[in-house]
Amino acid sequence: MLTFTLRFLFSAALVSICLTTFAVSPPPKEGGQTPSPTKSPTATPKPTPAGAIDEKLFSGMRWRQIGPFRGGRALAIEGVPGEPDTYYFGAVAGGVWKTTDGGQNWMPLFDKEDISSIGAIAVAPSDHNVVYTGTGEAAIRGNTTYGTGIYKSIDAGKTWKNVGLKDSHQIGALIVDPRNADVLLVAALGHAFGPNPERGIFRTADGGKTWTKVLSKDENTGGIDVVFDPHNPNIVFASLWQARRQPWFFSSGGAGSGLYRSEDNGVTWKHLEGNGLPEGILGKIGVAVSGADSNRVYAIIHRSERRRLVPLG
Repeated sequence: MLTFTLRFLFSAALVSICLTTFAVSPPPKEGGQTPSPTKSPTATPKPTPAGAIDEKLFSGMRWRQIGPFRGGRALAIEGVPGEPDTYYFGAVAGGVWKTTDGGQNWMPLFDKEDISSIGAIAVAPSDHNVVYTGTGEAAIRGNTTYGTGIYKSIDAGKTWKNVGLKDSHQIGALIVDPRNADVLLVAALGHAFGPNPERGIFRTADGGKTWTKVLSKDENTGGIDVVFDPHNPNIVFASLWQARRQPWFFSSGGAGSGLYRSEDNGVTWKHLEGNGLPEGILGKIGVAVSGADSNRVYAIIHRSERRRLVPLG
């Protein structure tokens, strides 16, 4: 276990400023009374509008590094609802880590497995002991490494078992149905450096014993993102990405890329196009559904009007 001692230096300064205002009274008039002193006007504090947040409550908060210093970049981080100090972290070359004290200590969970590249992590909302990990990062840089499929833990990360999709290589995202820990959707990008068939959106309803490819395009296009509607897990959005990494070149975009929607928990899908979505050659797509309003869906889309693969670097 890596223990990081965080030292803080608190300094406080108390400044007391007393301002006393004296009103000098004019001399009394002949046969009259001394006039009363003039009172200083008092400013009435403005009430905070309903629903607004007083920024002073957060002005002292600062970001701080909590580690662990292993594995380089990170694409996977997962909290646990109802357990504010418990988090899982996946490094692109450093395995899975867990903290139960808000990041003061981290425990490596993947040292006994045969792969260390992590692309995605998901904790089952209905059973926090069930954790899924997708190996192989999907940010396919020139120095990217591959994964060996989906791993599952039923004891909150103490032990793991590979449950399939071993040839998917790169996992962009995975999500667990909040009602059933055995229902999992995976966005598998596939081989970064060449074509392969095990890519697209996969679904299991038995905890990984069997898998169904529910959305795919071709051997050059894989899944990159998949999300539930927070208020209705039968509604799912997913994106496909046509991409290829070469040692000397990276191409992103093609006829295979696109955004999709499902109304039956990811069993069947409809391609979304038009109605404000960009036309032309599309590349990588990220998608999110608002937790406040399910009618509001956000998508970040790499787009080009050129009718060929788009070089990114």
